[in-house]
Amino acid sequence: MVREIEALGKAFGLVVVQFGHIGDGNLHPNILFDPRRESEEKVWELAHEIARVALRHGGVLSGEHGIGLMKRDFMLEAVDPETLGALRRVKEALDPLGLFNPGKVLP
Repeated sequence: MVREIEALGKAFGLVVVQFGHIGDGNLHPNILFDPRRESEEKVWELAHEIARVALRHGGVLSGEHGIGLMKRDFMLEAVDPETLGALRRVKEALDPLGLFNPGKVLP
């Protein structure tokens, strides 16, 4: 994975530094860029490709921190429809009025 992510960074012309908890495979790739020189769209595209590398290798999108806005839409690729339905039902049970992080938790 580390080599694939490094190759993606080179292909996009962006620097990706990687660190994390290698013992349990919890990687933290970070894309370094200058917003005056690189488009945000290009950075997001690379971030999405990095997420797809993790999913292809049977990984998950997040460890201890939750999914977050950047990876939220990847839940559609990361979990099956039944699991996503269960997550929606839990959210509905705990937040019937939709007040907790509206529009930010599930895709």
